[in-house]
Amino acid sequence: MSFITASNLSFSWPDGTPVFQELSFTVGAGRTGLVAPNGAGKSTLLKLIAGEYTPSGGKATVEGVLGYLPQTLPLAGEPTVAEVLEIAPVIRALDAIESGDPSEEHFTTIGDDWDIEERTRAQLDRLGLGDLAFDRRLDTLSGGQIVSLGLAGRLLKRPDVLLLDEPTNNLDGEARRRLHTALDAWNGCLLLVSHDRALLDRMDRIAELDHGGLRTYGGDYTHYEETVEAARESAEKNIRAAEQDVKREKRELQQARERADRRASNASRNLKNAGLPKIFAGTMKRNAQESAGRAGDVHATRLGDARTRLDEASRALRDDQAITLELPGTQVPAGRTVFHAEGLQAHHDGRPVFAGEGVSLTVRGPERIALTGANGTGKTTLLRLVIGDGGASRPNAKTAYLSQRLDLLDPSLTVAENLAATTPEMLPADRMNLLARFLFRGDRAHLPVSALSGGELLRATLACVLFTTPAPQFLLLDEPTNNLDLVSTAQLESALNAYEGAFIVISHDERFLDAIGLTRHLTLADGHLTSQAVG
Repeated sequence: MSFITASNLSFSWPDGTPVFQELSFTVGAGRTGLVAPNGAGKSTLLKLIAGEYTPSGGKATVEGVLGYLPQTLPLAGEPTVAEVLEIAPVIRALDAIESGDPSEEHFTTIGDDWDIEERTRAQLDRLGLGDLAFDRRLDTLSGGQIVSLGLAGRLLKRPDVLLLDEPTNNLDGEARRRLHTALDAWNGCLLLVSHDRALLDRMDRIAELDHGGLRTYGGDYTHYEETVEAARESAEKNIRAAEQDVKREKRELQQARERADRRASNASRNLKNAGLPKIFAGTMKRNAQESAGRAGDVHATRLGDARTRLDEASRALRDDQAITLELPGTQVPAGRTVFHAEGLQAHHDGRPVFAGEGVSLTVRGPERIALTGANGTGKTTLLRLVIGDGGASRPNAKTAYLSQRLDLLDPSLTVAENLAATTPEMLPADRMNLLARFLFRGDRAHLPVSALSGGELLRATLACVLFTTPAPQFLLLDEPTNNLDLVSTAQLESALNAYEGAFIVISHDERFLDAIGLTRHLTLADGHLTSQAVG
C-alpha cells in the first residue's frame, strides 16, 4: 500500500525559480529517510505533501491521518503546553463537566478523547517530558523540550503517515534515545528528513532527492553511503577511462589529418611529375581530398563520442563542495581577555536558572569552547547573558551571536543585498566573489533569504557575520548544525577551522565538536558550570 503518492509534482518560488519539475514517486509503510544537499528541496517537499504549499503542477496525496512536524518550531511565546499539544479545549471541557456543567458543546468537544490526559501524560513520559505541567508556558522551555513537545503532539493524533523534518534539532543525547525508542514503537508510514546518522541508520530505506528525481535505496544510511561511495569510485574510474579515450581519439584524429596532408602533397608532386592532363590531375586531387575528409570525419565522430562519454561520467560524479576561507581579521592574541563576568543569573517564572549567586565565566585568547548539558539546563540562556541581554555583562571584543533561529538577516532581502548591508565598504565584484566562495554562485546570490534552506541560511549568515568590518573576534553559536546536511556540516567545520578568534558553541553533535579543534569543554548541570580543558 502506498501512503504517500506524488504525481508529476512541480513547484517554483514566486520569482519563477523551479524546485521540482514533474516529480513522481510513492512512499509505502515503514521508515524512509529523505536525504539531499541543503537547498535541494527536502523541507519544501514535506510542506507540499502536508498541504502547506500549493504545487504549481501535479499533486501529492496522503492516505490516512497525517502528522507533520516542521523544521522550524516556535521557540518563544506565551502558549501553554496544553495549547501546543492542541488538547487545551478538551481539558477545559472535561474540567467543566467535572464541575457540573453538562452542556452538549462540552461532549462534542471531547468526542472520543475522554482519556486524553492519561494518553498525553503517557506520551510525554515516553519522551522525557513527564514533569511538564499542562499550564507551563512555552517561553520557559528549552529548544530541545519544544521539539520533543512538538513530536508528542503529532503522535497524540494517532497518525497513519508521519512527516518529520529534522526532529533531533536541539535534542540532547537522552532525548535522542527517547525519540529513537518512540519511532521504533510506532507503526505506519514515516518520511523523515534528518542529518543525524544514528537516526538515519534506523531507517528501512533511504530516498535521495537529486537532480529533480527521487531515487530509493534499500537499507539504512550506512548501506546508502556504501552504495554511493561505490558509485562514486565507479564514476571516477569511468572518468579516467573516458579521459584516456578522448586523448587517444584526439591523437588519432591529428595523425589521420597529418597522413592525409602527406598523401595529398605526395599525390600533387606525383601528378605533376607524371605530366597528366590537368582535368585528370584535378579529379585525382579531389578524390584524395574527399578520402582524407571522410577519414577525418570518422575520427572526429569518434572524438565527439568520447567527449560525450566523458561528460556523462562527469555528471555521474557527485559534487560535494567545500567552503575555503581565509579570515586574518578575526585573530585574537593569546591571553587577551575576550569576556569576563561573575554571578551571571537569569530567572524563569521567578525561579533562578543557575545555582547560588549564579555562574562565572572567563574567555581568554582564541579559545574554542563547547558548552554542553541536558536540555533545559540553561545553555541558551547563558549565551544570551554573555552577549549582553539583561545588561549584566558585555564582551571585550567585537561579537556575533548566531541563535538557533538564525534570525540576523532580513528575510525580505536577497543574499547579495544582505551582504551589501553588512559590508557597505566592499566593492560589488568582491561581494559576488565572496558569495561564490560560500557557494552562492550566479542566480543563487540573488535568492531572497526567505527562500533559503537551513544550510543555505547558515552559509549566508556566516558570510555576512564573518566579513563585517571590523570582523568579529568572538562567536557565540547555538546549535549551528541544526538543519544542516552532512556536506553543509563539513562546510561549517571548514569555516570554523579557518576562524582565528574565540568561540563558544552549543551542540549535541559529537562528530562536529570533534572536528573543530576544541580547547575547552563547559558543562551545565544542576545549575552549576564546570570547565575542563581538552587534551
